[in-house]
This record gives sequence, structure tokens and C-alpha cells, in this order.
Amino acid sequence: MNYYLNLFTGTTWKEFQNADACVTGFREHNWKRARNIKPGDVFLCYVVGVKRWVGLLEVTGDRYRDDAEIWKEETFPVRFSVKPQIILQPENGIPMEDLEGKVSFFPEGEKYHRWSGAIRNSPTKYKHQDGEVIADFLKQAADNPVLRPVDPKKLKRSANLYKLRKKIGNIETESIVTVPSVEEEEEDVVPISEETSGLTHTEIQWRLLDLGSKMGLNVWAPKVDRGKTHNDTEIADTPRLLKDLPAQFDPVTNQTIANIDVLWLSGNAIVAAFEVEHTTSIYSGLLRMADLITMQPNLDIKLYLVAPDERFSKFKREVPRATFAGLSKPLHTVCSFLPYSELCQRLDQAKDLIQFLKPEFIDDIAKSYDPAEEFDA
Repeated sequence: MNYYLNLFTGTTWKEFQNADACVTGFREHNWKRARNIKPGDVFLCYVVGVKRWVGLLEVTGDRYRDDAEIWKEETFPVRFSVKPQIILQPENGIPMEDLEGKVSFFPEGEKYHRWSGAIRNSPTKYKHQDGEVIADFLKQAADNPVLRPVDPKKLKRSANLYKLRKKIGNIETESIVTVPSVEEEEEDVVPISEETSGLTHTEIQWRLLDLGSKMGLNVWAPKVDRGKTHNDTEIADTPRLLKDLPAQFDPVTNQTIANIDVLWLSGNAIVAAFEVEHTTSIYSGLLRMADLITMQPNLDIKLYLVAPDERFSKFKREVPRATFAGLSKPLHTVCSFLPYSELCQRLDQAKDLIQFLKPEFIDDIAKSYDPAEEFDA
């Protein structure tokens, strides 16, 4: 019998239990790696973020592939049937610090960086003695539960966050990034909820243009969109809609800016840019924003990805990609998510006061995301 690491987030651990706690899974690239796991082996379950050991699962069958939904964030198609020996809630789990000096990968007096590698990937085979120690701790916790509160934010951590270190000259930098799986990229478009199903890309684009105009700003929409209508009003008829962009950038930058769905300008200065992604790829909208930052790293404008509320989870997985995190201004620091329902609700509430609003009004609605706040092994 061998012991293997099985990583969960607070969310995936809960989803595993809600699915009768009888099947666990791993990413597709672990298919070959999982071939040595056999019935009778044991998975040691660890919840990242809150750093708690929470369960023992006995393997009851050989590996197989399946894409039936258990987890919402990812598919984890490399699967094993399991029989729970111990299942603890994170609040009753074993904190990693309790293992200091008890297991080989966490010698006494060592810091996080020493043991973090041991819980970086699953399924990882552990030394038998280490597995026995962790199993004993879990059995004691099951027999004598101790309540230790956990940070709710860390329980909601994404399953796909990694720490990236890179060195330029003598300077070493560190950033938190995502590496979306093939399955995630193929499932970019998600069903639209009833709450936002009646809205369209054109309506949201028109509302943002109308809002900017009524606040006294100049506005811009791509010329290919100006013939589109909302409530029998063409986008081209929006007051303060510029015929041409100010010629303050090189032609390549101007072409990139001209294709952004909505721009707000104070005089000739761009103060905010909005990409509306109704059903199209979140990645494509972020890429246009990233192109702008790459070409004009000193440009100081606010960027917003506008989409149905349920696409925020996709935004959170895409915006920390290494491509975006490596920019002079990491994209997550300058680009926020603007949910449809909140935008429309606030605009309806403020319809008689819009002319008195300031552009900062949007910041009260938008959701920012810093992966570093969520990351913790």
C-alpha cells in the first residue's frame, strides 16, 4: 500500500463531498503519472490556501477517464473510485505547521519554501513513513475534533494558481500566475443566466457610451459597430461620439485602441476603456488590453472587461496568465471586471442623476482580482 497526495481547494473538496465522495480526479496530463496507483493505495487529501490536511481516501479501482461533472471549475478527467476512510471539514483539519519536524519534507525550524514543493502537484507519491504520520494525525483529528477557524477567502481559492519566479540580471521577481488547461480553453463560453440572458453586447455597449456622454465625456466606439441599434437608436447617434481618435499615438497603437468597444475621453486624454465580451472569448478581450499596455507602458487609463456576471470566474482564471502577469504593469493591477447586472442596476437607479456622476462611479461596481491575495500553499 502506497500513499499519494490529493490536492483540493475549499470549493473542490466541498464539491467532492456533494458528489457522494466516491470519485476523485486529476488533470489530463497526469494520465501516465497515475498508472502506478492501484486499489488499496491511499490518497492524503490536502486543501490549499488554508493549508489543512482533511482526509484519507482508499483507492478501490484502477484509473479511468471520465468527464461527468463533479467539479465546476475544471473537469479533472483522470479519475479513481475511492472509499473515504476519513473526511474532515477544513475547520477541523490538520494545519501543516503541526507536521513540523514530524515528516521528512518539513524539518524542524524550516520555513514555507522548504515544504511547499511537497504539496505542489498531485498525485505525488509520498514516503511511506510520511504517509503513516499524516494518516495518524488525521485519525486523531477524527476522534478528537478541534475547531480552528479558516479564512473564507482562502477557501475560495482557484484550483489553478502557481508561483512563478524569474530573474532578470540580478533582480528576481515573483508573481502568481494561472496556466489554464486545455479543457478550460475549450469551455471558454458558458451558458448565460436568466438574469442577464435578455441583455446583448450592443445594449451594454450603448449603455456605456450613453453613460460617458451624459457625464460630459467624449466617447468612442469602433466604426464597424456604429450602425448597430438599441431601442431604435443607432450607436452612431450617441452625443459626443468622436468621428476620429486624437492622433496622439503611433498608427499601430491607434489601430488597437480604435478596436476597443468603448472609450471614454476627457478632451484628448483616454480615461477608461471597456471591452464587452458577451459570448466571445474572455481571453481575446484581455489580449487587446495587454497589447495596449505593451505598446504604451506609460499610458495611465483604467481598463474594464465587461461581461455577464457568471463569467467572472473565467476572468479570474485568465487575467493572471503568465503572458499578462509579465507585463510592465501586470494586467490584473489595471484591469477590472464589470458585471452586467450590477452595471444595469446601478444605471437604472441613477438614471435621473447621471449628469452629476464622475467616471469613478464605475469603480464602485467593478470587481478587481489580485491572485496573490488568494495564493497560499
